[in-house]
Amino acid sequence: MVKHFGWTWIGAVRSDSDYGNNGMASFLKAAEQEGICVEYSEAYYRTQPRSKLKKMAEVIRRSTARVIVAFLASGDMRLLLEELSQQPPPPMQWIGSESWVTDPEMLRYNLCIGVVGFAIPRSVIPGLREFLLDLSAEQAVEFPLLTEFWESSFSCSLNRQTGSSTGMPACDGTEDLRALQNPYTDTSQLRVTNMVYKATYAIAHALHSIVCKESRCDKSIIVGPHKVPVSVCSESCPPGTRKAVKKGRPVCCYDCINCADGEISNETDSLECHKCLPEYWPNNEKDKCLPKPVEFLSWDEILGIILAAFSVTGSLVALSITLVFYKNRTSPIVKANNSELSFLLLFSLTLCFLCSLTFIGQPTEWSCMLRHTAFGIIFVLCISCVLGKTIVVLMAFKATLPGSNVMKWFGPPQQRLSVLGFTLVQVLICVLWLTISPPFPYNNMQHYKEKIILECNLGSAIGFWAVLGYIGLLAFLCFVLAFLARKLPDNFNEAKFITFSMLIFCAVWITFIPAYVSSPGKFTVAVEIFAILASSFGLILCIFAPKCFIIVFRPEQNTKKHLMGKVPSKAL
Repeated sequence: MVKHFGWTWIGAVRSDSDYGNNGMASFLKAAEQEGICVEYSEAYYRTQPRSKLKKMAEVIRRSTARVIVAFLASGDMRLLLEELSQQPPPPMQWIGSESWVTDPEMLRYNLCIGVVGFAIPRSVIPGLREFLLDLSAEQAVEFPLLTEFWESSFSCSLNRQTGSSTGMPACDGTEDLRALQNPYTDTSQLRVTNMVYKATYAIAHALHSIVCKESRCDKSIIVGPHKVPVSVCSESCPPGTRKAVKKGRPVCCYDCINCADGEISNETDSLECHKCLPEYWPNNEKDKCLPKPVEFLSWDEILGIILAAFSVTGSLVALSITLVFYKNRTSPIVKANNSELSFLLLFSLTLCFLCSLTFIGQPTEWSCMLRHTAFGIIFVLCISCVLGKTIVVLMAFKATLPGSNVMKWFGPPQQRLSVLGFTLVQVLICVLWLTISPPFPYNNMQHYKEKIILECNLGSAIGFWAVLGYIGLLAFLCFVLAFLARKLPDNFNEAKFITFSMLIFCAVWITFIPAYVSSPGKFTVAVEIFAILASSFGLILCIFAPKCFIIVFRPEQNTKKHLMGKVPSKAL
């Protein structure tokens, strides 16, 4: 019954006798197996000092259990109820053993209202009352027990010799058991007797079944609760939590602790939480594992759209400048600044803008290898062209000196070879990188616990930093040479603009390194794209924007005399 109603926190009282001790011992053993906790277990027998009874009553008043299992004899229970009635405890649910739960005298105690318990079924045995009332004085005198009963009931003596000594008159034979009203004559409350009666008839029916080959069926009665109290030391722990036993308290007294990050419990009163698989993460209630969302810089998010738009815009700007230069390829300003390297530089800048698109979208095996190697090779091609233009500027001014023939050592063939040589070194670095340990798509589950970052693992970090380092080395060399040539006399000294472009380029990539290392998830890719776009825009604006401005808006300055410094120049 206690298990059925979910009472896991109870009190227990018993008679300090074989009946109470043995009965309660059996109950406590079963309760322990079912996970039911007993707050206290007190014993009392009616012959013991009253102080022990008072102590038992005080324990009941102070307890937090709202259900009490009372395995007591009727006399012991009556004394306990009298003591509790003097200072009634909070309403409690009593569970009684058969010895007192059927005693009508218990109904006069308000504490017993709503008591439940187990009792031997009450029944009327057909013919038993007539059999008992048919007892005569002659039959009673033959059995000492019946003699005592007869003499006690009628206050007379069946033995004339002992009658005078006991002081009771002799029975005269007019005594009638039907006139008595005592437990002997009341056969309406038979319980234990009825069990004997049923046992006897069970044997009789078994023998009858063996002989007659007949069977007998019993119907079970299901009794459901209408309203029951709640008696627990701690409320049930809902899914998403686990039990944590309170120190020094029984196992039924516990705290409900929320599952830790990455753990769930999907049942009530769970003893422990279970970890989700690495690809899963608990929901808010922590009672279910859900697949982790996968994050990468996608085409359909705002950041990806903005970066893609700048990338396409940059490539269109480079193509537009190429078209302007091609239409004016015979003009002095285009021819004076090495048109072949200029067109190659514009082509490489167009590729620089477009290669940033490979960083957007879900990483795959091919895109991971392409994005880093293409970026490295194209940028070296770009810087090689700028470096070649810078060397040309230096050689051109050296060539103006009397007796100088340096231009024959750095003519167009040498310029093409230098660009090719610088680029082949980067190609070799990328080939080694892809051969030894290439980049590959990787599910990063360490940076964020609740989501998966889909990114490109560098494979060999040495290969990645070697690519960046080589680009940085060429950019630094180009910056130094352009800086040295910035003050050479000319109305349109290209070294000045190359110096500014390399200054911007180096500043962007120097700030890129800490930003790249510290940026989380998809923002790492965004930082790399931003560095590519910013440095590309820096190159195209610093080197080509002033030339386009003169070609389109100041055509009068696009003359050989003006470029040679023969005509005063106006500030842009």
